[in-house]
Amino acid sequence: MSTPNDTARAGETQPPFGIMQLIEYSIVLLLVVGLLLGVLTVLWPFTTAILFGTTLAIATWPLRQAIVGWGLGRKLTAVLLLLVSLVVIALPVLGMAPILTDQLTQGMQTVQTYFSAAPAQPAWLAGVPLVGSKLGQVWEQLYRAGGDLSVALAPYAATIRHMLLTVAGALTDSVIALILSLIVATMFWTGGETLVAQLHDIFARLGGATAERTLDAAAGAVRSVAYGVIGTAVIQTILLTLGLAVAGVPGATTLGFLGLLLAISQIGGPLLVLIWGGAAWWLFNHDYQGWGVFMIVWGLLISMMDNILKPWLIGLGVRMPMSLTILGVFGGFIAYGFLGLFIGPTLIAVAFVLLEAWRAPTAPTGISQDPGFEPHMADD
Repeated sequence: MSTPNDTARAGETQPPFGIMQLIEYSIVLLLVVGLLLGVLTVLWPFTTAILFGTTLAIATWPLRQAIVGWGLGRKLTAVLLLLVSLVVIALPVLGMAPILTDQLTQGMQTVQTYFSAAPAQPAWLAGVPLVGSKLGQVWEQLYRAGGDLSVALAPYAATIRHMLLTVAGALTDSVIALILSLIVATMFWTGGETLVAQLHDIFARLGGATAERTLDAAAGAVRSVAYGVIGTAVIQTILLTLGLAVAGVPGATTLGFLGLLLAISQIGGPLLVLIWGGAAWWLFNHDYQGWGVFMIVWGLLISMMDNILKPWLIGLGVRMPMSLTILGVFGGFIAYGFLGLFIGPTLIAVAFVLLEAWRAPTAPTGISQDPGFEPHMADD
């Protein structure tokens, strides 16, 4: 028969139930964290492809829903969108390769013809800030080589070879990432409703209606950047190429492709003036005064689209102050590169929704109930 002292000693040797529960929860938490880290390690090499594919699917989701609504099945719609993506993305890149090769060959021939005539170095060349002396050295080397670029660049052969190998490797990685991105986007186009419903359920369990609104805000931010940044850049490029071709500027397609890269990069967008300004200068030098004036007016209209068309298109996807959206676009680009164009405004949009929800405790959703704010991919 146990005595009160025995019972007390037994209670001292056994840890309280709360401590055991804490230990068990800690072990489970460590296992879950380890599992998540393992999954992240496996998916990390495909992060760029997954993010870009998801971005493409979100941006094109309204089109996908419209096609499905017309009676075409989900799988056929996914195949159709995949083919359209290949036509829009892959074919222009493949089509530009021979054009760029021809333009490069013609450019080298023009340089060789020009320097074979032993031209005098312009007096203003040495006065160019920062790079004037370097440009003068390059001129002298081309002059001595008679315009033969292979001879002039021979001292830099090792550096050029390394640069070409680096560019070739980057292009290969980009092609692989593009293919994987299209595969990811096709998976979303095929069964996106199920995934979106699951995400909404998870977010609702974690944070209720406010958490669901953050998911919608993230999708809206991605779509707004796709419409505003990419859409504006494509429209600018089409109009720029059309204007160059109509004015008779040589290499209009190549210059338009360069303009697309500059416009998408945002930071290089203002440099579009170098393309249409240089084209106008070429036209004036060849006594095409009327076309030169046309090129200046046309170029100004194209450059002004950044301040008019882009804010309007961005505003279609998310209800957030334009200043925050623009900060997200530029800040994300600086911090994360091209994908940062989408990551930056997405993070700010989520933070904005959470802040609005905190400021309005009587309205858990925290933002306007305007249906236009609901850009999520799930069907109503």
